Amino acid sequence: QLQAFGGGLVQAGDSLRLSCVASGSTFSSYIMGWFRQAPGKEREFVAAISRDGSSTYYIDSVRGRFTISRDNAKNTAYLQMNSLKPADTAVFYCARGRFGMNWKSALFTPRDFGAWGHGTLVTVSS
Repeated sequence: QLQAFGGGLVQAGDSLRLSCVASGSTFSSYIMGWFRQAPGKEREFVAAISRDGSSTYYIDSVRGRFTISRDNAKNTAYLQMNSLKPADTAVFYCARGRFGMNWKSALFTPRDFGAWGHGTLVTVSS
């Protein structure tokens, strides 16, 4: 089970940190990812992090502004979002990669992930 929280209403240029807490004792066995879904749009991959946290991948629109990280001792993944823009407004979801999935430094798709948390809404006003 995954629980994401930390969303809210902020102004353009502000920062937010999303957290995703996973239950169970095998958190470190999974690649973790963040997706987002804006109103009227499909769910979009945002970032992923490898099992040990040594590798990360971002979509171009957030690279340099967002940072994904994880603390395996706390079963938690994070998404630090800086310099937020109105275009970042969306419901953000954390997701757990499918067991045994290989890391790739490329776009992930929703089918790469087998468990999802409830979303947390991020609203960025201009």
